[in-house]
Amino acid sequence: MSHGNARTNEFGRLLIAKRVLAGHKPGEVAKQLGVSRQTVHKWVRRYQAEGTAGLVDRSSRPHSSPRRTSSKVAARITTARLKHFAGPVALSGMLGIPASTIGVVLRREGLPRLANLDRVTGEIVRGRKFSELRYEHRDPGSLLHVDVKKLGRIPKGGGWRVHGLGHNTPRGRGIGWDFVHVAIDDRTRIAYCEVHADEKGPTCAEFLHRAAQWFHDTHRVTIRRVLTDNAKTYRYSRDWIAVCQTLQIKRRFIKAHCPWTNGKAERFNRTLLTEWAYSRSWTYNHQRTRALDNYLRRYNTRRGHSALGGRPPVSRLAA
Repeated sequence: MSHGNARTNEFGRLLIAKRVLAGHKPGEVAKQLGVSRQTVHKWVRRYQAEGTAGLVDRSSRPHSSPRRTSSKVAARITTARLKHFAGPVALSGMLGIPASTIGVVLRREGLPRLANLDRVTGEIVRGRKFSELRYEHRDPGSLLHVDVKKLGRIPKGGGWRVHGLGHNTPRGRGIGWDFVHVAIDDRTRIAYCEVHADEKGPTCAEFLHRAAQWFHDTHRVTIRRVLTDNAKTYRYSRDWIAVCQTLQIKRRFIKAHCPWTNGKAERFNRTLLTEWAYSRSWTYNHQRTRALDNYLRRYNTRRGHSALGGRPPVSRLAA
């Protein structure tokens, strides 16, 4: 996939080469596609030399880095770090090497931060809130991540995002909250959401029932497990338990005080805030709520997902 500022993609580059080879003048082709003549000549040369393979993006990393810190100096820095357990600034005074260079070498070698080390033994004593290990279920419906995101309701006419901060700015205090119920499939990342006035047991249970029905009717996916946090609604609500038993869905819970266990739902919540809830200045609360359905359709069918190699979630079902 081309970078964000590229004027052409692989299809456009192929079009450039074919038009020029068909007899069009390079200047005319450049004007048609909004690029320079030098760019046109570059892609034509690559196409003639390598075919379509030459039109693929290449890394901008240089072939050689003559000013890169030598392996001998990097070994000195690593040895001093392991011996003294000091940071870049302290090591700079010891070795006479710029602290910025030392920092680059330490990151390149993958050495942990001093805050995570015991200064005497050098052992890692502070755990991280994330792991390099990633899990992903093999089949759609094998695990459904469920969570609730709480949003303040928008006052009539819009809040401070519309009118700016000031004494006369309409306040949203006292008008209540919207509770965005989120369900996202672990394998495909297909998401289903609803906005409700609360997060009580009956509301959550009805949401799960509709979500499971939607996955089955729309995508032919049967939900077999559901992962939630340890809220009382999910732990002890009779309505929630009854729906899970009726649909034969096994309940799973995150480890206590470890919300990142349900990371796919938590990350989707942040995406919702950025691309839907706070994407523009809303003037009415129901205006924001109505826009959710359109956003979900785009998210599931057209928006590229970084965990799926830039493809939309629905592509996992097609595969």
